[in-house]
Amino acid sequence: MKIAIDTNLEYDLAQPGPAVLSVESAGALGQTIVEARIDLGDLDSFARVPGDEGIGERIIIRPRGQLVCHYTATVSIERDRPDFASLAATPFERLPGDALRYTLPSIYCPSTRFGTFVQDTFGDLSGGARVAAMRDWIENNIAYVAGVSDADTTAADTFLDRQGVCRDYAHLLVSLCRASNLPARIASVYAPDVDPPDFHAVTEVYLDGAWHLIDATGMATADQMAIIAVGRDATDVAFLSSVQRATLRAQTIAVKRTD
Repeated sequence: MKIAIDTNLEYDLAQPGPAVLSVESAGALGQTIVEARIDLGDLDSFARVPGDEGIGERIIIRPRGQLVCHYTATVSIERDRPDFASLAATPFERLPGDALRYTLPSIYCPSTRFGTFVQDTFGDLSGGARVAAMRDWIENNIAYVAGVSDADTTAADTFLDRQGVCRDYAHLLVSLCRASNLPARIASVYAPDVDPPDFHAVTEVYLDGAWHLIDATGMATADQMAIIAVGRDATDVAFLSSVQRATLRAQTIAVKRTD
């Protein structure tokens, strides 16, 4: 299937300085960029650097005035929806280096705090079957409530509060997977059924020698997602980072199916 993406960002910066954008769909496994265009307004400097694991690119800019970004793209999604019940865990001692580091805790994913819970709740399951059961548990036990979390909210907070938004759902599933010695990372994506429309955060889990996308909110499926970036947690996939304070003026994300 193909999706059309239209992203518009406008921010005021407290003072001139650099900013980092991660808003473009990646030319990644399972998806092809059919066409794309980005307009960043008047800039003093512009550079591109590779994203984590070589997926996507970060754009480093120094705006002359306002930070503005208008990005449009058509992306062909060619990956299938995984059958998690059929996916086995890769033995820990056979994990490649790029997967092994995603078994470790990170700032927003304190996975060592969930060991007892995953063993007591999902101990009779393994591999993809365990991942699917953990995803279902999150969707059934966490309420999607806009505005209840902030930049300091961790997966442990979400677990205790039983509410959050997409990044909180993703952090929690990442943490449960890592507590099960299953490599897991966060992915920022575009998807057509996200409500409200926004940059969306999902989980990617390493099973049977490959990475597989899964969304704990239930709003998106792997065969309809366009990956932007991947990383340890939200720190690595932020759509906008800047040293100086950035004040939102306007932000819209529209994603729709085109076939």
